[in-house]
Amino acid sequence: MKNAYLLLAVVGAVIPMLFFIDFFSASGFGLMGFIEALFVNGATSGFTADLLISSAVFWTYMFANKDGPRPPVFILLNLCIGLSCALPAYLYVSLKRQEALTA
Repeated sequence: MKNAYLLLAVVGAVIPMLFFIDFFSASGFGLMGFIEALFVNGATSGFTADLLISSAVFWTYMFANKDGPRPPVFILLNLCIGLSCALPAYLYVSLKRQEALTA
């Protein structure tokens, strides 16, 4: 399972970055334009709201889980790439730590 999480973290980094690169090449690099695009219609607003809520739940879990990896790296991944990279990366590191403790 640990290797599946690592693979999903890589896929979760690459695929969103392809879309981000495409967006920024077409629209230029501007944070306000990017934020406006996140809420351009009901469909994108719904996905954006879902992602923001899911990220808040993930952050809450990380800070509450005192036995897990420290949150800052995963928060940075979440903010710079996305939840699709940060969550499986967190799960990968968590399993790796558990294996090290039980070995």
